[in-house]
Amino acid sequence: MITRRTTLSHNIVAFCRFLRENGMAIGPDEESTALQALGQVDLADRDAFWLALRTVLCRRVQDLEPFDRLFRQYWKELEKAVDSKIKDDPKKQRQKPKPGPDFNQLKSWLYGNKPSEETELTTYSVQENLSQKDFSVIAADDLAEVMQRIRELSLTMARRANRRYRKTSAARQFDLPQTLRKNLRRGGELLEVAYRRPRKNHLNVVILADVSQSMDLYSTFLIQFLYAFQTVYRRIETFVFSTSLHRITPALRNRPFAEALSELSDSVSGWGGGTRIGASLQQFADEYLNLVDRHTLVIILSDGWDTGDVDVLTESLTRIKQKARKIVWLNPLAGNPSFQPNVAGMQAALPLLDGFAPVHNVESLRALDAWL
Repeated sequence: MITRRTTLSHNIVAFCRFLRENGMAIGPDEESTALQALGQVDLADRDAFWLALRTVLCRRVQDLEPFDRLFRQYWKELEKAVDSKIKDDPKKQRQKPKPGPDFNQLKSWLYGNKPSEETELTTYSVQENLSQKDFSVIAADDLAEVMQRIRELSLTMARRANRRYRKTSAARQFDLPQTLRKNLRRGGELLEVAYRRPRKNHLNVVILADVSQSMDLYSTFLIQFLYAFQTVYRRIETFVFSTSLHRITPALRNRPFAEALSELSDSVSGWGGGTRIGASLQQFADEYLNLVDRHTLVIILSDGWDTGDVDVLTESLTRIKQKARKIVWLNPLAGNPSFQPNVAGMQAALPLLDGFAPVHNVESLRALDAWL
């Protein structure tokens, strides 16, 4: 059902979703560019409005015909749609915005249980969009959009990690930037030609994701990221932990994400419970350290709240560090400007880390590209 929103930006985002649902490759970059483009035209001019969106959202000639058809269908239906924002009840107008979902609400959405009431979209703008919103405050209506962005980002990063290049004298693939650099001293005349060929990326990745109660919501978004990533990048092992460690790499392969998540949350003991980071890392060091070598990047996703022995955490991290290429700790709480790593687990871990960064929204996930 097409529902009319109360602002143009909301309607444009919903229109992009409509195009995506009907087979067009529309991502967050196109949505942002579409909003910017509409700021440069007279919105009262329907042809200018149509052409601006058509120019931005159609990447190929084959997209033009379906775009025109879907454009007419969407905006015609929109004119007849019922406004999703309740205006008639002044009491409801004064209600505060609903907070983002808890973990149970998110799982309900993931497993296909749609809410019975329609929820108003959160504000969207070019400056503050969904990619910059903390996962903990994402509104229920925006969950599908956020998951889609995570999938797109993950696949892009995985393909880039597989597609590194190195210089070669063999005529494999023409390297224009290197060719121009080599001929600068000759006044730009192309006398030397540079080539490149794919360089096999030997990097292995091990993910240790905290799924304790304090990390429930963040872990679900991050596991979606890992799920999409390993469909392209196969040299990755994924573990989750709360009070104990579980290898979930097989569960994330060859099955739909919602099905995999449902099975994991039911079968992994301690999911959504307490946290024993040190004991879980010790279990990894005892049972799975053979997966780690000088080509392995170990990424720990946790807020650092450890209810176990901090000395065990230090000892286990030291053992892992001796074999790994690098250890990076990603903490969702670090996205808060006032964050200080004061908890004992985090203070014990920091001296042993090669990297520490926030992982609280879609944008922060891009930082992983530097390590991969």
